[in-house]
Amino acid sequence: MSGPRILAIDVGTGTQDVLVFEAGTVIENAVQLIMPSPTALIAQRVKQATADRADLLLTGVTMGGGPDHWAVEAHLRAGLQVYATADAARTFDDDLERVRAMGIRIVDGPNGAGGARQLELRDVYTAELMTALRAFGVSTRFDAVAVAVFDHGAAPPGVSDRRFRFDYLREQVDRGIGLTGFGFLASEIPERMTRMRAVAGSWTGAQPLFVMDTGPAAVLGALEDPRVGSTDPVIIANLGNFHTIAALLDGREIRGLLEHHTGELTKAELEAYLEALATGTLSDQTVFDDMGHGALQLGTVSSPPELLTVIGPRRALLEGSRLHPYLAVPHGDMMLAGCFGLLRALAARLPAYAAAIDDQLGAQKPI
Repeated sequence: MSGPRILAIDVGTGTQDVLVFEAGTVIENAVQLIMPSPTALIAQRVKQATADRADLLLTGVTMGGGPDHWAVEAHLRAGLQVYATADAARTFDDDLERVRAMGIRIVDGPNGAGGARQLELRDVYTAELMTALRAFGVSTRFDAVAVAVFDHGAAPPGVSDRRFRFDYLREQVDRGIGLTGFGFLASEIPERMTRMRAVAGSWTGAQPLFVMDTGPAAVLGALEDPRVGSTDPVIIANLGNFHTIAALLDGREIRGLLEHHTGELTKAELEAYLEALATGTLSDQTVFDDMGHGALQLGTVSSPPELLTVIGPRRALLEGSRLHPYLAVPHGDMMLAGCFGLLRALAARLPAYAAAIDDQLGAQKPI
């Protein structure tokens, strides 16, 4: 009997990165796709509707923000109407009154939106992906599916999304669960993580669905680089298109954490934050006041970090840095770090797949 086949999808702001894991093959030869992200695709369609002077009806589920949010705001400024079902509207804010204040009209369905052009909001493009794979003769039989998304969570009214997000990260770290513990089977996703739950709710396949946060997935995946995996303590910074996360690992335990918006950071600012993270002096309030999510420091580490590791599509932000970052390339492809992290976390949650994943990725020191 053939070994497991696993579909891993890392959904970012700029791209969605896809890896087809197949037991018994060479990971460097795995089928992979780096495609535009769902939020970028929706933004393109909104912009086309704006150019066509067409009102919009947004249906579907809560998905990632950023480009789609900005495109909808521009659509409204152009004097056009935007209607949205409640679940789709929460893409823009968990508080529907704030969504209405944007100018979006909340409706039950098409009957309340006249002849508006309909766009379905979702983070996973399953049918489209399967069509692409079949077009190249790739089997679409999978034993498990793993998806990573960035989830702010449903902040109560009056509570900052940024603060709510980082409080969740802090609580997870305080639980001592390690990087792999930031992922959940569909039935286990905390109620507050509305974007993860939306992914699970829209999944119709019979396979086990595993959902994880993108930040920890990328950090975990960076450890697949041999130099990074053999270094301890180490700082790993993932410079994503929209968010930057940096983790200080000591004995593979999270001893410090920083999360910020990449677009808000200059090279000098990021260097200063990373130096403070390394020495245990990074201030949570300072990061928050700088429009970041926050920072977490859990005392001092056993020794100064031996390596600053950088991954992510915006890693050029630290080009020529005085910190001399090491650009990690896990299994030959930096863009798939999140997918590799998904596989490792899935193996920890579903041990039946661990042997096949370890065989292909190599044995890894417990996290």
